[in-house]
Amino acid sequence: MDIGKIMKQAGEMQAKMQEMQEKLAELEITGEAGAGMVKIVMNGKGYAKAVAIDPQLFNGDDREVLEDLIAAAVNDAKAKLDTQSQEQMKEMTAGLPLPPGMKLPF
Repeated sequence: MDIGKIMKQAGEMQAKMQEMQEKLAELEITGEAGAGMVKIVMNGKGYAKAVAIDPQLFNGDDREVLEDLIAAAVNDAKAKLDTQSQEQMKEMTAGLPLPPGMKLPF
């Protein structure tokens, strides 16, 4: 493989990475817990944008249940975001000669 071709591929990869990061930043993922009683909307950068809590969860003194559901909804949103990011990364790197197990971004 010649150096010119490698440099060209590296430049294309950099442009694709920038485009993918912009797309990911625009994503909105909803994580849920408690059969949808707690919902968290997370953006593509992993920040919570919104929280929705079913009012029924406020009828009682079981604060720990609500706290657990919020944590579970955040984790659900993060897991969905990670999956979406990995899928987009696979599409972007398809056909590139990357070593097995190499993860992007670096």
